[in-house]
Amino acid sequence: NRLDEPLREVVLDLATVGDLRLCERPAPFALAPHASVDVRVGVKVSSTETGIIYGTISYEGLPGADGARDADRPPVILNSVQIDIMDYISAAECTAAQFRGMWAEFEWENKVTVATTITSPSAYLLHVASGANLRCLTNLGGGGADDDECGFLAANLYARSVFGEDVLVNMSLEKQRDGSLGGTLRIRSKAQGIALSLGDKIAARQRSIDS
Repeated sequence: NRLDEPLREVVLDLATVGDLRLCERPAPFALAPHASVDVRVGVKVSSTETGIIYGTISYEGLPGADGARDADRPPVILNSVQIDIMDYISAAECTAAQFRGMWAEFEWENKVTVATTITSPSAYLLHVASGANLRCLTNLGGGGADDDECGFLAANLYARSVFGEDVLVNMSLEKQRDGSLGGTLRIRSKAQGIALSLGDKIAARQRSIDS
């Protein structure tokens, strides 16, 4: 409270978007002039999906100099909190047979078009895999990130969430005549949310080139 007056019935109101659920609602509290209070709220995350937490603070205080009533005071809008999908996904291992079985089973697919200034297919693969917590399951035959002679690359990548959700990625890359990379990344999972969220993360990752 930065004011010289006490505040009564201070209410922190939170709302969520995505597969998030508030475990409890904060109880109203009072704030003395220039005092502060810590408020903790539990949020249950039940699946790997990008979520957002919004919040506002409303309060009752003394009438303002203009005679404004408490009901006329607009709530204080808080900055939103983004829940990052990368906090719940880690690279994992599976066999080629398991990958093919899940690929045939999973119905949700999200396609991401390659759009990058990286010109080496293997360097692009490493850049995306490291930023999206994916493990490459394909043996690249010893090619490294400096292998600029490779004109085509196809690889399968895999990750698993802390909730036991499997994420499959098939990457197909080809060097164009002008030296740029073209291709697509196909993401499959059982749940639509994780396929869309990981697709957004990969799309953002391929545009951010480490210096």
